[in-house]
Amino acid sequence: MARQLDEQIVGRFPVGKRLRVLDVGMGQGTQALRLARAGHQVTGLEQDATMVAVARESLAGEPEGIRERMRIIEGDGRDTGVHFLPGSFDVVLCHGVLMYVEEPDPLLAGLARMLAPGGLLSLLVRNGDALAIRPGLSGDWSGALAAFDTVAYRNRLGLDVRADRLKDLTSTLAGIGAPLHAWYGVRVFTDTAADGAEAPADVETLLAVEEKAGRTDPYRGVAALLHLCGVRG
Repeated sequence: MARQLDEQIVGRFPVGKRLRVLDVGMGQGTQALRLARAGHQVTGLEQDATMVAVARESLAGEPEGIRERMRIIEGDGRDTGVHFLPGSFDVVLCHGVLMYVEEPDPLLAGLARMLAPGGLLSLLVRNGDALAIRPGLSGDWSGALAAFDTVAYRNRLGLDVRADRLKDLTSTLAGIGAPLHAWYGVRVFTDTAADGAEAPADVETLLAVEEKAGRTDPYRGVAALLHLCGVRG
């Protein structure tokens, strides 16, 4: 997904421009730190205190220049208007968050308002059109059958969460003024890998296959996750 995001950034902004990036629901800060290391000014917003502590510990180990380019705020992504002025960012990330939000439209509208004109909104969501794939490949036939007619599912943490359908998100993005510009599949072939499984010796080939599948029909349509990129008009 990092390669997909970089592709969109390079294609949209002048080379070398220091972008203002907001990472909503940044988790432990993996993407936020990566972009700060690349020279961008990054703000991470996260409501989980444990994740905030992990991110701050990781940031503390970075060189001074990177520490100065990144700030971390403990807060809810639905309250971006409390923390920031409209149009404050060139790039807004919201990765792995929407599945935990029962009504995502207000959150998405708030994120779009944070973007400057021409800004990039990057979303990573569970693919509601492919929920039957994981139980089907694992032989859970009743689970697979039930998954065709719902966007609700139980994740690997045992939490009851929700997925998003590409058609619905495309409509939502158009409605909030950040229409869909590009989309990719993520974890087309590797979604059923066991948690903690060791990377294979030919991991670069694996990544190349996943990257190719993630931008190729029909494979990307059955990916476990969807990476959607909208652009603020």
